[in-house]
Amino acid sequence: MHVTFYGAVREVTGSMHLLDTGSDPILLDCGLYQGRRQNAAEKNRVLHFDPSLVANLILSHAHIDHSGRIPLLTKRNFPGRVICTRATVDACGYLLPDSGHIQESDADYLNYKTVRRALSEIKSGPDRKKLSRRQSDNIKKTLKKGRHRLNKDAINTLMRKHNLKSVKPLYTQEDAHQALSYFDGAPYRHPLTIGRNLTCTFYEAGHILGSAISMIKYSANGKNLTVCYTGDIGRFDKPILRDPTLKFEDQDRDIDLLIMESTYGDREHDPVTDLRGKLKHVLLDAIERGGCVLIPSFAYGRTQELLYVIHELYNEGEVPRLPVYVDSPLATNITKVFGEHPEVYDQETHTTFLEKGQNPFRFDQAHFVASVDESIKLVKDKTPHIVISASGMCEAGRILHHLRYKIHNPKNTILIVGYMAQHTLGRRLLEEGVAYAANGRKGDPPLLRFFNKEYPLKAHVVSLGGFSAHADKHEMLRFLKKSNLRIKKIAIVHGEEDQSLAFSDFLEQNGFNTVVPKVGQTLRV
Repeated sequence: MHVTFYGAVREVTGSMHLLDTGSDPILLDCGLYQGRRQNAAEKNRVLHFDPSLVANLILSHAHIDHSGRIPLLTKRNFPGRVICTRATVDACGYLLPDSGHIQESDADYLNYKTVRRALSEIKSGPDRKKLSRRQSDNIKKTLKKGRHRLNKDAINTLMRKHNLKSVKPLYTQEDAHQALSYFDGAPYRHPLTIGRNLTCTFYEAGHILGSAISMIKYSANGKNLTVCYTGDIGRFDKPILRDPTLKFEDQDRDIDLLIMESTYGDREHDPVTDLRGKLKHVLLDAIERGGCVLIPSFAYGRTQELLYVIHELYNEGEVPRLPVYVDSPLATNITKVFGEHPEVYDQETHTTFLEKGQNPFRFDQAHFVASVDESIKLVKDKTPHIVISASGMCEAGRILHHLRYKIHNPKNTILIVGYMAQHTLGRRLLEEGVAYAANGRKGDPPLLRFFNKEYPLKAHVVSLGGFSAHADKHEMLRFLKKSNLRIKKIAIVHGEEDQSLAFSDFLEQNGFNTVVPKVGQTLRV
């Protein structure tokens, strides 16, 4: 048996590994690269294997950095099934079409910019005089329908007329809906046949709704080999979901190769027990200044945790009941999915909410913003409120419009509650905001550029690491030491290089045999 590592190797996004027994190759995840647009786009279009030869795909969970290239795979003659938990099937039903919409929208916007630039050069003539505002506005009117919609027919016609190279989406919403027909949902702790002499059993990973540790067993010619793929491992003692599995079935305890994430391989989170108290402090501080709290948040998981904890604070009367707006259609739909899977909730959630007849994620002050018009009205609202908006790394979506209106006001708070990958606006926002605060907020505020304009970062930036859905290095060590697994070797993936290498050293010091593979490297099991 061999495992080749194609994505999320010495980096975080684009999770993808190929397990090959010589008969039925099995793909572990098929994730999207995220980060700088051009670099990510180039990497996302390349699959380093023939999809038509892959027997089946095991999907650890629905996050786009693990699932986001499945429509590309199914477009390229993938013959098998996408096997995952039932909650993951339901979540992908919203996440993948949303990703397809983003792919199309990005392509449309880049084509719009190409045509606008070409028309500007034509109208400015050989002397390249700067166009008047009226000329620029006329070009925009030609390429748009109203203020917010692109005239795609006009853009495509002009691209053909002027022989301009167009950008094609990685895949479309239609491709994503087609990919969903490949999905099969399975329960935890139920062995499934996934290929010749191959079975897979899912165990709870505690990372996100439906996330799974995949136990893949190969039995043939008197040989028994087991590869365990953790996917992303969650934290212990967090609300909503049960903890990562520590007690595995006897037949699944002996692991020849454990493929393990390392997102926070050299970091420590705030204790989960401090989470509610720290969020309370952030909210009270912003309320005292008379400002708003803007929370860039992943639609899947983080948004629901925030709603859960705010609901608790409101129920106990610990903070004033400000309006809470979830400004993300995707987050609204995913919240419905959470509501449909109470079978995976932990006992605390049952005790705190369900046994009292309450939905953990819905309360009187929670409002789910649906239309663009509602969102536009909300971004201009200066009365104190809380906004939870996508995307979590501030690279796209409605969060950018909220930042545009709120980033320059020192009354406001921007609350960072999740991982920010390198080269994202969210990472720059976090680093610049924390540095400005450490300097006593003296001098000129840092400038952040988005929407082709620079904005002064006068809002307070606060980071709460306790909300992370990823275990830190001590929690991952707890998983390894407290579980009943017997592990021969660990391949460390899904972490920026410094995190993966540091985690490898940390585990070696604790008696584990580790390797940090490189992109394209193959390990023999």
